[in-house]
Parts: sequence; structure tokens; C-alpha cells
Amino acid sequence: MRIAHVRDRAVLVTGDQVGIDIAQASGERFGPSITSLYEDWPEFSAWAERAPQGPMVRFAAAELAAPSPAPKQVFAIGLNYGDHAAEAGLTPPEEPAVFTKFVSSFTGPVTEVALPATTVDWEVELVVVMGREATRVRAADAWRYVAGLTVGQDLSERRLQHVGTPAQFSLAKSYPGFSPTGPFLVTPDEVADPRDLRLGCTLNGEEVQKGRTSQLVFGVEALVERLSAVTTLYPGDVIFTGTPSGVGAARTPPRFLSPGDELISYVEGIGELRQRFVAPASSEES
Repeated sequence: MRIAHVRDRAVLVTGDQVGIDIAQASGERFGPSITSLYEDWPEFSAWAERAPQGPMVRFAAAELAAPSPAPKQVFAIGLNYGDHAAEAGLTPPEEPAVFTKFVSSFTGPVTEVALPATTVDWEVELVVVMGREATRVRAADAWRYVAGLTVGQDLSERRLQHVGTPAQFSLAKSYPGFSPTGPFLVTPDEVADPRDLRLGCTLNGEEVQKGRTSQLVFGVEALVERLSAVTTLYPGDVIFTGTPSGVGAARTPPRFLSPGDELISYVEGIGELRQRFVAPASSEES
């Protein structure tokens, strides 16, 4: 099952840029907002599996919004690929390194992003959206609590990120447009193996990152177990699972995003994001 967030309505995707309006097809039992689906995810999933019929909605990729646009909580995991830790000159952590990205930075999959500085970097990630409330969940049961997967970019302003002690991870990764996700929410059964998906990104057509989610230090199951051991995870909550090697800051010399650049990020079986970068709008003096 693939769910799109189209013009503030949840759409069950049935083909290329077309789907069924969920609220109308369900007689308003589910939807119309995509956020409300997560609150009733088990019941909604059972309904959606019966191949419902309803009004068709056509959409373009640029019309799509974030699959979970207003999560109660956002978790992001640092240094969760061994090769990324190595390129940063660090060893992988013994427990997940957790920070957050503020929800005001969330956008859909096709966007234009104003660069706030000359040191903005890319980090493609597999993103998890929760479908059931989870407290002290065992790793073996973790997938039962996951609504689906999507693609994410953890755009990062590196200068701010490393200002002061401790570092400003969350703030540096939360400028407007710095958390694009999409294009769809894809349920785990829709992909060949949710534990082993190819992911990567290209910058102006040049491959800059590639990896497989099987290389995660802490996979989805382990993350759900460890996070839910400390805090309750709620339906719609988002987990950015980490990025593989190839980030710009680790290059010699460092390489960052510039106005006019186009970044395409993908996860196998889920889809792609497309960001174009522009100079920041000049502020007018009052």
C-alpha cells in the first residue's frame, strides 16, 4: 500500500500519479487528513486491503506534501552507518545517538530550498513512520508498530551544527525546507526486503551517496526497541534512521550545496525526492 498526501487529503495510490480519495471512498470513516490515518492505522489498514473503490485523484509530484506532516515527535539518529562514522573519524556509538529535527522544517518531496549559508550539506535517509503507540516494544515485534517507510533528507548547516559545546545538531538541521520527506508512505510489505534497501543521492547528476539499509548499525527493529524503552512512540511519529557515507563535509576539500544545485535522493522501492537550491531572499531594512 502507498499513501500520498495530496492537497491536504490522504490518497490511496493506485497508479502513476493517480489514486483514490480515502475519505470519500470510506464514507468519511478515514481521513481526509493523512495525520488522522495514523490514529486509526490498524483499522484503516484492514479497510484499505479490501481494494476500496472511490473518486479518483490525479496529482503531480510537486503537489505532494510530507507523508507525516505534523508528528508529535521526530527522532533522528546520528552515525548509524559504520562508513559514515569512519569518514567523520569516529567509531559507531554503542547506543543510538539521538537528536531531533523540528517539524517546521518538514516539506514534501519536490521543493525549492533557500540556502541560509555556504556550508549546507546533504544526508539521504530511510525514514520510518509509526502506526501504533509503542512502549517497551521488543525488536522482534517492532515492524507491527510501523505504518510505513519513506525517503528523507537530513539537510544540515555544518557551521551552526558545530558551534559551541554541546553541538547544535537539532537547530542546524531545522531551517525551512531542511526535512523533505516522501514521495509516499509505503507499507513494509510493498518492498522486497524492508531491512535491505538501496539508498543514495545525486548532486547535479553526480552520485555522491550510496548504501544499503542492511548496513545500519541499529536497524529499524533495534531503533524502535531502544527508543520505546525510554519514551512512548505515538502514531505518526517519525524516525530518520541515519545516513551512509558520502556527505560533503567529509570530503577533501569539503563540498557544500550552492544556488542552482539539484539534489535527488532515493530509497529503493519507495521513490525519490528532488530539491533545487536557491540563494536566500534578501531581507529589507525597516
